[in-house]
Amino acid sequence: MLPSFLAGLGLGLTLIIAIGAQNLFVLRQGLRREHVFAVAAVCAASDAALIALGVSGLGLALTALPWLVEVIRWAGALFLLGYGLLAARRAIRPSGHALAPSPETEPAPGSAGRAGTAVRSRLAPVLLTCLALTWLNPHVYLDTVFFLGLVASGHGEARWVFAAGAMLGSILWFFGLAFGARYLSRWLATPRAWRILDAIIAVVMIALAVSLVLVP
Repeated sequence: MLPSFLAGLGLGLTLIIAIGAQNLFVLRQGLRREHVFAVAAVCAASDAALIALGVSGLGLALTALPWLVEVIRWAGALFLLGYGLLAARRAIRPSGHALAPSPETEPAPGSAGRAGTAVRSRLAPVLLTCLALTWLNPHVYLDTVFFLGLVASGHGEARWVFAAGAMLGSILWFFGLAFGARYLSRWLATPRAWRILDAIIAVVMIALAVSLVLVP
């Protein structure tokens, strides 16, 4: 049982630790110290649901519904493009709420003068964005649902132990990324640093959107 658990933990972390739309969003929320627990919890819960779908065998249904993957691919590309353009606009014309942590949290070192003017984003739009970045990504179905489910099937009766390991990997990663991001705030205490971060986010999001369209 333990080898299956460790195998699931290792594969889960391998699949999830990569620069992508979801991870960049979690990182940005962690840096802003805004709805951090809720964002990490939604990401971890979504991953757990996707892993469960794959291990239960429902991931194989994707091969019989190619049109569904195609719909998700185009919807995801449009969403990533829109989010990337918003990040680009923040990089070019930053606003107060994009440059400082939430006023309800401790300001980052060197940012005391700006934290008082920050505007806290509402929880619902943040969580909807988080869900969209997760569930509108076609790669998550191919990697987490289909591939991970396929590997889990090789563990026979221990496949759910394998799944538990993969789920733990998601929990450790998302909560570690979200709450660990605050330790990077000392390097992001200036408007220039936030503009650079938003520029990086814009490039990655738009590149991902283009890749979804050009690479089936």
